Amino acid sequence: MIGTYFVDASVFVYDCDPTDPVKHARAGNWLEQLWASGVGRTSTQALSEFYTTVTRKVRRPMARDEAWDYVASLLVWEPQAIDRAVLEGARRLEDRYRLDWWDSLIVAAAQAQHCVLLLTEDLQDGAVYGGVTVRDPFRLTVEEAVTQYGDAPKPRYRRRPSAMRA
Repeated sequence: MIGTYFVDASVFVYDCDPTDPVKHARAGNWLEQLWASGVGRTSTQALSEFYTTVTRKVRRPMARDEAWDYVASLLVWEPQAIDRAVLEGARRLEDRYRLDWWDSLIVAAAQAQHCVLLLTEDLQDGAVYGGVTVRDPFRLTVEEAVTQYGDAPKPRYRRRPSAMRA
């Protein structure tokens, strides 16, 4: 894995929600690799969506404190804030590609962090937006990503917290 990988909320949700065992396992594999390689990135928007989903929308909601601990552990990934530059970038993306506003914000946040890949199931797999390639993390395995996009650089931050391991 060369470069940084932006992780959308659904990957975090499936990591915590075992109701779909295949997606749960795939999300866990992705996050283990991103923690080990230190190339994971996300945004405050994705973390907010994760928190709302796992505390209110899944079949078995997480306790708010547990969900917050998960979010807090990801702060080391330096989540991209939705600032003026991201808002302006999102507007350009929305206009150029006719993306949904919320998806435009996610792509703009990935661009602001110079990510090579955006791991999401919410956009077309393989689409490229201004240098950021969208890949569905539930269709693309970690091993395929390494083959297609290169090996991981040296780790940047500590290992994945044990509270985040399934």
